[in-house]
Amino acid sequence: MKKLLTIIGARPQIIKAAALNRAIRFKFPSQLTEVLVHTGQHYDHGMSDVFFEEMDIPKPNYQLSIGSETHGKQTGRMLEEIERVINLEKPDALVVYGDTNSTLAGALAASKLHVPVIHIEAGLRSFNKSMPEEINRISADHASTLLFSPTRSGLKNLQKEGFLTVDEARKNGKADIGNPYIFHCGDLMYDNTLFYGQMAESKSDIFVAHGIDKNNYLLSTIHRPQNTDDIKTLSTILWALNQISIENQVQIVLPLHPRTAHIIDQADDAQINSLTDNPLFKIIEPVGFLEMILLENHAKLVMTDSGGVQKEAFFMKKPCIILRQETEWIEIIESGCAVLAGSNPEKIKSGYQHFIRNQNLDYPSMFGDGNAAEFICSSIIEHLN
Repeated sequence: MKKLLTIIGARPQIIKAAALNRAIRFKFPSQLTEVLVHTGQHYDHGMSDVFFEEMDIPKPNYQLSIGSETHGKQTGRMLEEIERVINLEKPDALVVYGDTNSTLAGALAASKLHVPVIHIEAGLRSFNKSMPEEINRISADHASTLLFSPTRSGLKNLQKEGFLTVDEARKNGKADIGNPYIFHCGDLMYDNTLFYGQMAESKSDIFVAHGIDKNNYLLSTIHRPQNTDDIKTLSTILWALNQISIENQVQIVLPLHPRTAHIIDQADDAQINSLTDNPLFKIIEPVGFLEMILLENHAKLVMTDSGGVQKEAFFMKKPCIILRQETEWIEIIESGCAVLAGSNPEKIKSGYQHFIRNQNLDYPSMFGDGNAAEFICSSIIEHLN
């Protein structure tokens, strides 16, 4: 029996962890056991607790309650607390997801204590090192022993950085931090979309509750610091969304991330304040995973700066306007199912018009077969010393 210590802290990590936890509990209960550690990076009910409840994930064994801080202070506190838990639990390996400060702290703490790191969602690159997430994911990759990439381009990125293929690495011996093994596994988010898709329909009262015109609205999420920390940038994006709504008489549904809500509350900006004059602009509270995939499934189009929501839109076969200058999910761009717009209002508006004109899009299968979690578990059992 191998003990895994899993670090989670943000919404996307909790969702991905649900798929792996489900596989451990129901497919590999005699071979793997999992200890969940929640850093508290996302710490309110709407961004954390609700996901455990509706996705039937066991409550974390450890709640570190770090909360919101500057990057250095938050990562430092996480590093200290995760190290303490590692020394208490003595796991066979530590699992991290994605690219948050929780990911970085977990990878650093484990590697310094000579505990193998398993990085799920490895190899993704936006090639923009001004983004904290890019630094986190690169650092985590290079501290890891087993690396699981959801895409083939992620695997190629790792090879370009000097990682060997599994066949090549095996010739050098067993997997360790000096001889890491890399895998293409498919996407855990796709596993979950398939698993929870039907269940999500039970949340359809959200449409009535918020006066949402089912199948006839645009869905948006905005939370990244580069879009929210500068009120002018945030105001510009919201103005562009509002113009699309007014000019095309279409609803915009915006589940508001807590950090974005806080910034809006503190701002005295005419363009933001004018949103209340448009009855088609629906700002709602954060939603759970089931409600989110329901909203994605019935939207005409998605506009987001979230990496996870980009993919979920693709899974639901919805075109996506990405409110960033770059994306780590380049396959979605290359498929023609998404466009990059950043915070440029003209690009956002032209992206909308492009997809209104071009609705016969092809959504190729490129995120696995819905069994990524089982592949990851099997690989851990086979290759973890």
